[in-house]
Amino acid sequence: MNNILWKVIVTGSKGFIGRQLMEALNRRPDVEVQGFDIDSSLEELGEALRETAVVFHLAGVNRPERDEEYEEGNHLFTKKLCTILEEVGRTPLVVFSSSVQVELNNPYGKSKLRAEDALRDWSKRTSARVAMFRLKNVFGKWCRPNYNSVVATFCHNIAKGLSIKVSDPAKKIELVYIDDVISVFLDCLERPPLGCEYKDVSPSFVITLEDLARQIEMFRDSRLSLLLPDFSDSFLKKLYATYISYLEENDFAYQLTIRKDARGELAEFLKQSHFGQIFISRTKPGITRGNHFHHTKAEKFLVVDGDAVIKFRRIDGTDIIEYRVSGKNFKVVDIPPGYTHSIENVGRGELITLFWAGEVFDSKNPDTYPLDVVKGNKKETNS
Repeated sequence: MNNILWKVIVTGSKGFIGRQLMEALNRRPDVEVQGFDIDSSLEELGEALRETAVVFHLAGVNRPERDEEYEEGNHLFTKKLCTILEEVGRTPLVVFSSSVQVELNNPYGKSKLRAEDALRDWSKRTSARVAMFRLKNVFGKWCRPNYNSVVATFCHNIAKGLSIKVSDPAKKIELVYIDDVISVFLDCLERPPLGCEYKDVSPSFVITLEDLARQIEMFRDSRLSLLLPDFSDSFLKKLYATYISYLEENDFAYQLTIRKDARGELAEFLKQSHFGQIFISRTKPGITRGNHFHHTKAEKFLVVDGDAVIKFRRIDGTDIIEYRVSGKNFKVVDIPPGYTHSIENVGRGELITLFWAGEVFDSKNPDTYPLDVVKGNKKETNS
């Protein structure tokens, strides 16, 4: 059974936005998509346009060797696209990626503005539907560095240990994320414009070049500090995802700092000011960790391999509570404040435990007070 609802063409299909749009369209069972780029002929394009229902027109020129190429690649190519559509008698929905630079007096902006005019005139003559997007600076994975995206350049260079140049630290730039761009493009299939309409991508983010560089450098340094940004901030989440997409393929892994003593090993994994921190330990058989309490700090223990007994005693009491846990069940044990607690390896092999603490450790205010658990009467055992 044929479930195809839309036959779609993407011009500029091998570009930064085009590749990601092609991937998204190819995942949809209701779309049959064909890509066209600089290596495609006008004859191929014309033949495909005879049956298309939607054209995502992303092709264009933004960093040519000659200024004349702006006009050729943006305005004149768009005008030719309209001419071909009229020749084959088709009025597909056209989604056009223009630029906010149409408001600037430069060759690129002027050529994009004339391309908009060509589409608007075609829409008036044919009653075709056109969605115009004056895109701001788009960032995200796969964007070409050292070309026309400062985010891509900063991420690429910082991830590879190369220097960056911040020409105007106080300059503000407005950014939109690639996934948000793709989302609003695809939304045009379900909610097309009535005629020729200007549409926008949201959310957008404003940041200075200095703050952008500093934030990306913090992402780089997080491998040592283990501090992650607050991912409830949508921009930081998207910028971090962009940054790590520029890591070299032989640089995906990094070593944690391991602290060793007679009990075994421990390593901090992740820290985040709003989340707390995660660390992991290996404990030798018969060894006990802990025997301390917290007034406010909350913790969770998860044994991932081995067998352990976790003991509690309320700091103003004598009764001891025990929880027996094993890596076979993945049972999480909450560590309430006001209870001194310990974890003992009662198995034959190493005990591997994952710990979460509700705050990043502060050596000046650790909220950790030594106190032996085994000082009272055994109250109950939980397994």
